[in-house]
Amino acid sequence: PFPLFTPPYISSSFSPECACAQLVYIAWLSYLHFIALSDERNQRKMTKCYPTVSEEYQNAVQKAKRKLRGLIAEKNCAPLMLRLAWHSAGTFDVKTKTGGPFGTMKQPAELAHAANNGLDIAVRLLEPIKEQFPILSYADFYQLAGVVAVEITGGPEVPFHPGREDKPHPPPEGRLPNATEGADHLRQVFSHQMGLSDQDIVALSGGHTLGRCHKERSGFEGPWTTNPLIFDNSYFKELLTGEKDGLLQLPTDKVLLSDPVFRPLVDKYAAVHNSFLLTSFLSITTNQDFDTITN
Repeated sequence: PFPLFTPPYISSSFSPECACAQLVYIAWLSYLHFIALSDERNQRKMTKCYPTVSEEYQNAVQKAKRKLRGLIAEKNCAPLMLRLAWHSAGTFDVKTKTGGPFGTMKQPAELAHAANNGLDIAVRLLEPIKEQFPILSYADFYQLAGVVAVEITGGPEVPFHPGREDKPHPPPEGRLPNATEGADHLRQVFSHQMGLSDQDIVALSGGHTLGRCHKERSGFEGPWTTNPLIFDNSYFKELLTGEKDGLLQLPTDKVLLSDPVFRPLVDKYAAVHNSFLLTSFLSITTNQDFDTITN
């Protein structure tokens, strides 16, 4: 029911490395101060990373974005859409260049992964809008939904770079983080598998500021913050104040406090004033192997 689709490119395809960097962008943008890059070599790397799509494709992105704003506002489903975008991207493997946000989440095989329980709801909610924009790849569309989810809940306007191809085969199960594990597991998934840093691990964990766990899906129950529909740094503040009735802290959350490298980063992000959220940016460049993320 979901045909394989490749959007009309003018230049090279979107690499897995850069598609995953888009999701890192979403998490980082709201916490860190803008750093202008003056290194022309790094700027060229960033420019080279993104393909060029047609004007028709760009127009479809903007129209779809407006439709997504309406859907997410009406259904209060921003956390679900951000989870869809992250779970799509978080399967990337830097060594094999497999996985990542390439539209495979629509396939029953990937939706059946235990970590993706409940994401079939997101796919069903999005499908009526996607049908209105056949020119868009599912890969781009699902990531665009994550971008809109951040914006509509008070986060920054995230630069969106289209051009991801839909791929035919989903990644193997087991690449996403296990909430019951510790620091070694987080580094295995984020650092060794995805090629990210300790700082990325903590920043991406801040995405838990949106949404809640559902026992029937994950075995855990409850929100991380008192307002799970606002994208801010409350996750880090709540983490530092300790466990409270009605609020959730997963084992992978608690380890951010006990690990000597993670803890100072939690302190740093908890101290960022909310007024900075809409104007704070992190500029990220990657090399072709996604081995380096440069501030």
